[in-house]
Parts: sequence; C-alpha cells; structure tokens
Amino acid sequence: MSTNIVVPELGESVVEARVAKWLKKPGDHVSAGEPLVELETEKIDLEVSADRPGVLGNIRHQEGEDVKVGAVLAVLEETSTNGSPATPSEPPRQDARPQPAADKKATPTAKNVARDQKVDLGAVAGSGSGGRVTKGDVLRAAAPVEAPGTRHEAPAPLARGPRHEAPSSERRETRERMSKRRATIARRLVEAQQTAAMLTTFNEVDMSAVMQLRERRKEAFQKKHGVGIGIASFFAKAAVGALKAFPQLNAEIQGDEIVYKHYYDIGMAVGVEGGLVVPVVRGADLKTFAAVELEIRDFAKRAQESTLTLEDLKGGTFTITNGGVFGSLMSTPILNPPQVGILGLHTIADRVVPVNGQPAIKPMMYLALSYDHRLVDGREAVQFLVKIKEYIEDPAWMLLES
Repeated sequence: MSTNIVVPELGESVVEARVAKWLKKPGDHVSAGEPLVELETEKIDLEVSADRPGVLGNIRHQEGEDVKVGAVLAVLEETSTNGSPATPSEPPRQDARPQPAADKKATPTAKNVARDQKVDLGAVAGSGSGGRVTKGDVLRAAAPVEAPGTRHEAPAPLARGPRHEAPSSERRETRERMSKRRATIARRLVEAQQTAAMLTTFNEVDMSAVMQLRERRKEAFQKKHGVGIGIASFFAKAAVGALKAFPQLNAEIQGDEIVYKHYYDIGMAVGVEGGLVVPVVRGADLKTFAAVELEIRDFAKRAQESTLTLEDLKGGTFTITNGGVFGSLMSTPILNPPQVGILGLHTIADRVVPVNGQPAIKPMMYLALSYDHRLVDGREAVQFLVKIKEYIEDPAWMLLES
C-alpha cells in the first residue's frame, strides 16, 4: 500500500510553497517522523516528515517547483516484511554527500549548510534553544582553524615606480531566482503603496528617562526575570497606551466598513537572512513588562535560528520596526497590510537640544509613524506619535494609565 506525501496546511493566508530541498531520494528507506523534504514559504521554512515507515517512491515535484496546499509531493511505499519496498519504483542509491546525525536537532538552514560544507552535525555543539544547531554553529565548525605558531610568508615587496593595472574586460552578471519570502515582500510592499494612502509623520524623543531607568533596575530585573531590559519592550507598552487613546490606528478597512480591534497584538519586525519576519506579541496589554521583554527576546533568538512557527507570525494589529539596530538615523517604514499604522524606531544618538532655555546634550531618537490616510487623519497620527513621546520621556505615565 502506498501513501501520498502532501503539502500540509501552511497557516493563515499562505496557500503556496516552494520545494527547497529533497532530503531523501527515491528508494531511500525512511522511518516514521523522519524529514523527507524542506518547503520554503513566504513566512518560514518547514520540513515535511513521513507519518509512517516506508520507502520513498515517485517524487512528483522537484526542487524549485511551486506547489499548492494539498498537492502530492511524493509517494511513500509500504515495505515488505524483509524490509524491501512492496512495489519499488526505483532502486536505492547511495548519497555521496555526508548526512547529518539523524538524532541531532538542527534548523533546516543549518542542515543545508552542513551538507554543502560536509560538516558532521553530530559533532557540532548547538547554541540554539534546547541545544539546537544553528547556521552559525555549522559555519564556525566549517571554518579552518589555524594551528598555533603557524608562520606566514611575508608579502613580496612592491616594485618601485608607477603601477598600472590592466582594466578588466569582464562585466560579470549573475542571476538567481527570488526566494518565496523575498518575492512576497516585494509584492506586499508594492501592494501597500498602491492600495493605501500612505503618509509618514516624524518626531523625536529624549531617551534619557528610559536609559536611566534601565541603568538603575538592570541588575534587579536580570536577577528576577533572567533577561535584561531592552528598548523594544518600552515602545511595545507605549504603543498599547497610544493605540487605546487613538483606536483608529488599531483598526483595518474591510470593504466599506472599519473594523476596530479591541485587543492589542503588536508585531515586532525582525531582520533575518533572506528578508523580514514579523512575530506577534499577542495580548500585549494583558502581559507584564517582563513578559513582553522575554517574548521579544525569544522571538529575536528563534528568528535567527529559523525556528519561528506560522502561529508566531499570524495576524497582528500594529507593527513596530527598529532600523536603529542597523544604524538607521531616519527612515520611512511601509505599512504591513491590512494594518493601518507602523511605528519606526531609529538609532539613539547624542544631540544638542534646548533644556530650560539652555543647550544640553541628550540621547535622542527619531520616531516615524507611517499611516493609512484613508482611515487615520494627520491630526490623529501626529497626536499618536506625541503620546508615544510622552510615555517614553516619562515612563511613569505608562504605569498610571495602564
């Protein structure tokens, strides 16, 4: 008896995937739960595993092909009592590439890199959650280690006189297919600009109070909660307060109706290899400051390990993106439809600002709020950003108004 291996449900609004890599070949014996193929979606990469032992038969979709949910990827054939396939479709072949240890937990990207670099995953120590091996772990294991005392030849002295290099006549170009994530990002960004009346308003905020509070409480906070106090959690909590004051920014347009959300699911944009992902802190208004901080840190770690799930990325009523971690001084964030607002954070830099009529050096940050003018008026957008500024410059307001 044979069983079809199909594309599983991929989550809200995700209906298509791309076959990234077959981990087994026709004729290979597989165990129940053993990964067969990696799929790439617009949000995450995932593995499809065998639900019973058998022999991989005919592969219906090759690497690089796009497939819909429910499409048959391959056929898993039943094995006979002597371990051979009941109806073999192709004789088993040996894979010349080294395979990672089957019982070693690793991200899909780490497994791919291990195969390409011929690194034994079983010998790699994992730095990810639960000892999971990440791409960085594999790359470090693959890097050549220089023996102590290795001598280097001194470079030959340069010839005296003018040096002329022949201009290269080669004008190289390379071409590669967009990943599903990059293609989706490109499509959604264009859609956001074409379907929304997007405008951006700016302000600046003095980060002194937040930085001083972090400095005073960091040791006690770390000791109690096992995590440091970050910047993002302050802005997540400030955003909740501002969204309560200006509910238009926590709404969406559906046809000719406005849907107001009376819950606060804050998306926190994270830049990873291959694009941007936006895991969601659900019910941020109901969580403690420490719980929000822990969740944001966990999202950031799992985004780098490629272990976020589709449920982590589902929905969201408002988004915060922080270009400051990459050194951005100012930017115009683009909406994440169907949301009508996105808050952009930027790098903190010392600037001279007037304080009580006197110049003072303060740690300042530029804020940007992009909004859909179809639903949000300029006055409300400006006041929303001012409310964020008030909360950050005097964090006690967040406690008093919560």
